[in-house]
Amino acid sequence: MSGRGQGSIAGARGTRALLGLGVAGLLAVQSGCAATAMRGGEGTENPNLDRPAMSVTLDRDDITYLVADYLKSLEASPFWQDTIKTAPQPPVVTIWPIQNATTQHLDDQMLTLLSSIETSLVNTNRVRVVARSRQDELVQEIGVQHGSAFDPATAQRYGRQLGAQYFFTGKITSVDERLNNTRRVQYTLFLQVLDVETGLIRFQNEVSRSKAVKG
Repeated sequence: MSGRGQGSIAGARGTRALLGLGVAGLLAVQSGCAATAMRGGEGTENPNLDRPAMSVTLDRDDITYLVADYLKSLEASPFWQDTIKTAPQPPVVTIWPIQNATTQHLDDQMLTLLSSIETSLVNTNRVRVVARSRQDELVQEIGVQHGSAFDPATAQRYGRQLGAQYFFTGKITSVDERLNNTRRVQYTLFLQVLDVETGLIRFQNEVSRSKAVKG
């Protein structure tokens, strides 16, 4: 075989080898970039998976903090200590649809917020909370939109039909600020407790949570 023929064969083999290495490298890269699923939360290998902020949007950790902080103030208030805890039997309370007064679409977060408030109140064992399913039925009957502003006249009618003595109502607001490459959003949960019969405010408080992203 001539030197030219041997050179061609060697060149072909070299090309095939390089192609093989290229394919292997590509597969390795693709394998390394493949999405990895994982579980998080208590009892898993990633108990703190939900802790880091993924964005400036309100998340479950923020909601848990806001509700817990509000409830702490509520339970320490004279209204709770002198009226709720001394009542002959736990009073009936209901939650008016909380208003989303931010510029964001927070439909899922608002549902989570309502559920968190309801659960927290039930677990105090000091009040009886009207089930969300019953409240939703009545909301539809009287034509109240979820997230709508509180209307005293409608609320009084609503509360009486539910047999409630007190209303929890309020809104969540946000202040969105930007400076250079940093964006900060400050969320505030404002909640009141109103007497169904008189419309008087028995307790109110607001709690805040800030989130920021850089870059």
